Amino acid sequence: MTDALKRLSDEGVAIWLDDLSRKRITSGNLAELIDQQHVVGVTTNPSIFQKAISQGDGYDQQLSDLAAREVTVEEAIRMITTADVRDAADVLRPVFDATGGQDGRVSIEVDPRLAHNAKATAAEARQLAWLVDRPNTFIKIPATEAGLPAITEVIGQGISVNVTLIFSLERYRKVMDAYLAGLEKARERGLDLSLIRSVASFFVSRVDTEIDKRLDALGTDEAKAARGKAAVANARLAYEAYEEVFSGERWAALEKAGAHPQRPLWASTGVKDPQYKDTLYVDDLVAPGTVNTMPEATLEAVGDHGEITGDTVAGTYEQARADIAAVEKLGISLAEVVQLLEDEGVEKFESSWNDLLKSTEAELKRLGGESSPEA
Repeated sequence: MTDALKRLSDEGVAIWLDDLSRKRITSGNLAELIDQQHVVGVTTNPSIFQKAISQGDGYDQQLSDLAAREVTVEEAIRMITTADVRDAADVLRPVFDATGGQDGRVSIEVDPRLAHNAKATAAEARQLAWLVDRPNTFIKIPATEAGLPAITEVIGQGISVNVTLIFSLERYRKVMDAYLAGLEKARERGLDLSLIRSVASFFVSRVDTEIDKRLDALGTDEAKAARGKAAVANARLAYEAYEEVFSGERWAALEKAGAHPQRPLWASTGVKDPQYKDTLYVDDLVAPGTVNTMPEATLEAVGDHGEITGDTVAGTYEQARADIAAVEKLGISLAEVVQLLEDEGVEKFESSWNDLLKSTEAELKRLGGESSPEA
């Protein structure tokens, strides 16, 4: 291993792991990653939990107990996932304390089937915060149109939020606005703003995947030259928007009242195209005050051969605009692409949630049969 992860951390990038399982917690692996690879946070989603529950026997005892109580599948999922998040939060608590609440965080997602229902999303967020009952939890809310008022409401009640599935600059600005509005509500209610935190998860690799597919269909030299540039450009312009919003007058008033900025989080940073370096979405998005949540393979790749050479975002905005313009000039609409990705993102999480329901139901049936008391 090189010192690339340490250098990344020293540059002001918080390294989070995009994975969680009970085995990772109980084996000591999570603690080891914190101790040795500078990991200071964890994110989860329905597909991560589905994979964890369907592999191995780490959940058998709890599933057996839940089967004996004849709980619904939805309740079983909530009990299992919140238990993992609570335990992971406890493992990360020293980091939370050492960083004054900035890191040491674990994220858990609201039911993605509620993504277009603001009232239900806010209710689910409150329920999850109550169930996990740890100060170092983030409740993940998708950045759909319906998600925006839910974000404001939940932040306004003092619950820390990880806003997920952000693809466009326009939507990202609305997310930051929703966060500031939530802080203003919290201030009106007399809440301590210094206890409220938030990150905005801006998705990266999927932008290249979709745009590259369209560039490849064109097949021209100009199209080939534009490959693999849009995702990083889009993210860098998001950071420019972040700098702008969190240096404005509206923010200054909230900061004076003790508020913390909503950090940009680079999500979907695993490289999908083997033609690109596998550390691309880490090396090229180094900027202070950001989070990069990585799958374990990406974390290991960065540790092994990441090229961390300082801030790679400052001073890049004009080039980023030029890279986006080159794609648009070829007839590919970034606005259309990011809307498609948001729609697909919600659908994928819903599909993963349904898979999670099915696999959990199958495990409950299997263990319910095994654990039936003898007559």
